[in-house]
Amino acid sequence: MKRLSVIFAALSLSTAAFAGAADDVVVHEPYVRLAPPNAPATGAFMVLRNGGAKAVKLVKAENPASRLTELHNHINDNGVMRMRQVPAIEIPAKGEAVLKPGGLHVMLIDMKAPLSEGQVVPITLGFDDGSSKVVEVKVQKVMPAAMPAAAPMQHGQHHH
Repeated sequence: MKRLSVIFAALSLSTAAFAGAADDVVVHEPYVRLAPPNAPATGAFMVLRNGGAKAVKLVKAENPASRLTELHNHINDNGVMRMRQVPAIEIPAKGEAVLKPGGLHVMLIDMKAPLSEGQVVPITLGFDDGSSKVVEVKVQKVMPAAMPAAAPMQHGQHHH
């Protein structure tokens, strides 16, 4: 019986060791961009809010829908926007990291099958302290940047 309680205590400690950063980071507005059926890759976007007292780094991401998952950023290379893999995405203490099109994002590469609108992709986010968090991310069509969803409609001069 004593041996069982020692094993249970050890398991409890190992679980606690992996809580850390994953518990401090809250994920808001996650989505995977719906890509054409023959597209080899797509992006996942979200806002990562760190409620903790120290900065946290997202160092990896994994998902079952693609063979490879990387952290990426877009950079301006002499006037040409290029996508580059980054080793980590820092989330400041009491701050946030915004993963959005044209900026930081999670790249799903070499898709195993086409994704469909409304499908949910579980993405495991891995942090620099070894902790991780699984986020259920819905696949969505994204409106073009020229048509922001939050823009108010102008009805002032419209007559029926």
